[in-house]
Amino acid sequence: MGVAIRVFVLLLFFSSTIPTFSLFEDQVGLMDWHQKYIGKVKHAVFHTQKTGRKRVVVSTEENVIASLDLRRGEIFWRHVLGTNDAIDAIEIALGKYVISLSSDGSILRAWNLPDGQMVWESSLQGTKHSKSLLLLLNAEVNKDNAILVFGKGCLHAVSSIDGEVLWKKDFSAESVEVQQVIHPLGSDMIYVVGFVGSSQFDAFQINAKNGDLLKHKSETLPGGFVGEISSVSSDTLVALDATRSILVTINFQDGNISFQQTYISDLVEDSSGMAVILPSSLTGVFGVTINTLTLFVRVTTEGKLEVVEKIDQEIAVSDALLLSEGQQAFALVQHGGEKIHLKVKLGHNWNSDFLRESIEMDNQRGLVHKVFINSYIRTDRSHGFRALIVMEDHSLLLLQQGEIVWSREDGLASIVDVTTSELPLEKEGVSVAKVEHNLFEWLKGHMLKLKGTLMLASPDEVAAIQAMRLKSSEKSKMTRDRNGFRKLLVVLTRAGKVFALHTGDGRVVWSHFLHSLRKSEACGYPTGLKVYQWQVPHHHALDENPSVLVLGRCGQSSRAPAVLSFVDTYTGKELSSLDLAHSIVQVIRLPFTDSTEQRLHLVVDADQRAHLYPKNPEAVGIFHRELSNLYWYSVEADNGIIKGHAIKGNCIGEVLDHYCFDTRDLWSIVFPSESEKIITTVTRKLNEVVHTQAKVIADQDVMYKYISKNLLFVATVAPKASGEIGAAMPDESWLVVYLIDTVTGRILHRMVHYGSQGPVHAVFSENWVVYHYFNLRAHRYEMSVIEIYDQSRADNKDIWKLVLGKHNLTSPISSYSRPEVVTKSQSYFFTHSAKAIAVTSTSKGITSKQLLIGTIGDQVLALDKRFVDPRRSINPTQVEKEEGIIPLTDSLPIVPQSYVTHALKVEGLRGIVAVPAKLESTTLVFAYGVDLFFTRLAPSRTYDSLTEDFSYALLLLTIVALVAAIFVTWVLSERKDLRDKWR
Repeated sequence: MGVAIRVFVLLLFFSSTIPTFSLFEDQVGLMDWHQKYIGKVKHAVFHTQKTGRKRVVVSTEENVIASLDLRRGEIFWRHVLGTNDAIDAIEIALGKYVISLSSDGSILRAWNLPDGQMVWESSLQGTKHSKSLLLLLNAEVNKDNAILVFGKGCLHAVSSIDGEVLWKKDFSAESVEVQQVIHPLGSDMIYVVGFVGSSQFDAFQINAKNGDLLKHKSETLPGGFVGEISSVSSDTLVALDATRSILVTINFQDGNISFQQTYISDLVEDSSGMAVILPSSLTGVFGVTINTLTLFVRVTTEGKLEVVEKIDQEIAVSDALLLSEGQQAFALVQHGGEKIHLKVKLGHNWNSDFLRESIEMDNQRGLVHKVFINSYIRTDRSHGFRALIVMEDHSLLLLQQGEIVWSREDGLASIVDVTTSELPLEKEGVSVAKVEHNLFEWLKGHMLKLKGTLMLASPDEVAAIQAMRLKSSEKSKMTRDRNGFRKLLVVLTRAGKVFALHTGDGRVVWSHFLHSLRKSEACGYPTGLKVYQWQVPHHHALDENPSVLVLGRCGQSSRAPAVLSFVDTYTGKELSSLDLAHSIVQVIRLPFTDSTEQRLHLVVDADQRAHLYPKNPEAVGIFHRELSNLYWYSVEADNGIIKGHAIKGNCIGEVLDHYCFDTRDLWSIVFPSESEKIITTVTRKLNEVVHTQAKVIADQDVMYKYISKNLLFVATVAPKASGEIGAAMPDESWLVVYLIDTVTGRILHRMVHYGSQGPVHAVFSENWVVYHYFNLRAHRYEMSVIEIYDQSRADNKDIWKLVLGKHNLTSPISSYSRPEVVTKSQSYFFTHSAKAIAVTSTSKGITSKQLLIGTIGDQVLALDKRFVDPRRSINPTQVEKEEGIIPLTDSLPIVPQSYVTHALKVEGLRGIVAVPAKLESTTLVFAYGVDLFFTRLAPSRTYDSLTEDFSYALLLLTIVALVAAIFVTWVLSERKDLRDKWR
């Protein structure tokens, strides 16, 4: 029997270790995903020396400096600067330092090129807002490649070795708007040129070694300048006059300034439109655009202008690239059908193309916005070129030899809004799960998993195991699961592109660049605003695909015309789009749907007119039936006014519009401008689930939650304290918070935090609100909680009245009757500055909740709501402890294990979205910024459930093996006992 026991234990060990492998992978690799991005590239510098890794260093609109691998586009290193630290320019100095200029020319940094470590940082002082310029001096002037920086009205020469300021020249007293800093090759002179007012041109000649002013000349142009300027040589510039109809050639050789004017109409026949000079660095040539027409104009030695090429199409032009002494190359990129055409020209030869390539391009990327080129030597000693392309959707591509070498979807670094969509149901009789080809492959796969569990697998076998698990994983299926874990995250980016991300692995299921949000003649400045669930089919309409509503506007003003787009969430196809004649300032999602499951929306324009969508008779009928129950509010933060609104009737105009409605003001709250400024407003989620309206406290008493979707949390601060922290003294700052009923305009609660200021981040859930702010007196961040309860239902606690029938449970409740409410509040010290606050949500609302706090360190912290319970006391009673009341402490605990993001960072964190799963106590959490992060949380622990990749076949095989082993060992044991008896 001993043999049987040993075999049984060994098999039991095998059967227990194999599922453990799956569980470990689920906790570490299958539950979370994290994606890194950089954003839309502004500047790029190639570093392609013969030795070392070939890379390109870029800076982006998300204030990111990154070094990318030229072979695959992967990030070698990356630094995300602050939101107020915009990058002005980057260069590479001494072949080993990346030099970055940021914060309007006031901060200069050097980064080590191989690993991205900061070598030095210099703070450059100045008193005047001005253009920021960065220029590396030639090695002949200074052996360590001195850096010229113009910013804040001052010109600095900085050592590239240690960042020490060598000399400084202040131009703030000159009243000149500096446009260019020019250093002729091999010269010891620096030229600083700019405009004084609109008509005077000034040129300063400065000694490059010590910063001494050698000459200063000025000249006035009667017609004036528009302010744009392009350098075509070391002593020649081209500018536009104030009317944008004349090109002015400016020559300042030997300190003497001369102007030569040429009408644009003399260069091209159709010159109607606004002319703009292209920023370029071509020697002897400059570009000018007139609408879609682009002219390349050569400046002759006599100062005359002649057109060398004319392109009647939108194009992107690269900076000049020095191939050899006196020879420059640059790239032109233009679109043609489904392809983009890349041309490389030499500066001295415009008659032919040095290189011409056509590359097939996805039309979902839009137009080419920027191009940067780099050269390399082919095996036949000829010049080859690679081009780094920045597309309209913010994606980044590297082109070489007529092909796309790699691409990056960096538009995902600028998400502006997120919603979710369910996946389709799995059809009956069709298994979406991938199965092994035959029994041998099936057994081979499980043997590999067994070797991995016992740590006997080779590196190649480990890689094969991971690939196998990803291939057969349940998490990446394109159908919904019973627990609601698999969904689509539909995100809208700042570029106007919509992506659908799979929650299982974060992959892009589809992407669509909305035609309605692309720049055009009708929509010059498109801006994406919000994305809403538009049509969510239920069981009686499963043949319909769900769709989302994407909201945008054509312009930066609130009065700009609005744009609506409807997108199928399964395919990404744009179903339709509407160019509205009215503006949009507010969208109200109504709790009604028509027969096709389209949700009704009210779009309020700048004139406070409400427009109903969808526009169909059924929607109007539903709207009219519920008209008397519709109320909403508007916040005018700049004016300090909050107003309540209702529908008055159809719009009065020349033609009756059944879908347009005039509104009337019901109430208004005006905050005194001299003492309060609105900085934050928060309401409850409309789809939030509240399991119970009663809360049983320690003494078996019942408190009824004040559950109202019409509650609004408002935070105001003193005007002096509306800026950065420290801008006002504690005696001059205060924070006031309100709870307002948006139907009646009544203020239900008001509380003042003296000596405190914003920014205020808050979250509203059920009957409580938690908000985060800074206490100037205590020099610390704090979090406060307010809970509001309904006292008007106190009689319902008397059970005898209920038994005797004396309860009047059917008495009408009116929002116009003053509610009897009581509030409880408490404040706690919090060690972190918060960027965002959210709360976990559950499908049934019966489990505990956590606060999700985005910290200043770009991580997400999960804090149990019990820690911000206003009923916490220093010495809770035994009954209160049984209720779950935690003893009061002045600070909120930060447990390292509470970080949802673990050791990872979501750089540039801007928002946190929590979506309930079908499995109770499980929440899907998505955090976005420059990076994306997704995970699942279970505040009340998960219920008993197997993981998605649990191997049922392996479990069955193990059970069969155990039964067979028991039977075999029992037979062997019986035979052994028989032999022993015969002895």
